[in-house]
Amino acid sequence: MSDRSSGPGAPGAAIIRPATAADGPALGRLGALLVRVHHDFDGTRFIAPTPGTEAGYARFLVSRIGQADSLVLAAEADGVVAGYCYAELEGTDFMSLRGPAGVIYDLLVDPAWRGQGLGRRLLEATRAALVERGARQVVLSTAERNAGAQKLFAAAGFRRTMVEMTWDAPERD
Repeated sequence: MSDRSSGPGAPGAAIIRPATAADGPALGRLGALLVRVHHDFDGTRFIAPTPGTEAGYARFLVSRIGQADSLVLAAEADGVVAGYCYAELEGTDFMSLRGPAGVIYDLLVDPAWRGQGLGRRLLEATRAALVERGARQVVLSTAERNAGAQKLFAAAGFRRTMVEMTWDAPERD
């Protein structure tokens, strides 16, 4: 799962690999960035980052490493974790009206490393691993304002199937 890439530093190998517990701090940093980006998209829909977001995200993702139905992959470039993807194999979900599927929850590449193909490689590796584990369908959600991610997913063959809509109750005095 490796190929060549260059990023902000000197050119080097970019690999997609299973994340390890040692990646926890980097995963937490990237997870907190994911929270910040989504909150910036729509602060009333998405949770705001807190001082504990980075550590909490790191704990959560590390807890999923090695679980039978979980997948956490890291994109490592020039010796740093430049991106990650977190997905799960799930059974039938009547609330989502779908059968068993691989569900991609997070896919993020550090902005300093974007444009190098890491997101595409993370997505391809995740999809392949989910199919290898028995997924016949892979689903994901993306923020309405995240045009870059939507372009990546569409180019990889994903199609629109749902639209989330949010209503906010008026503030009370």
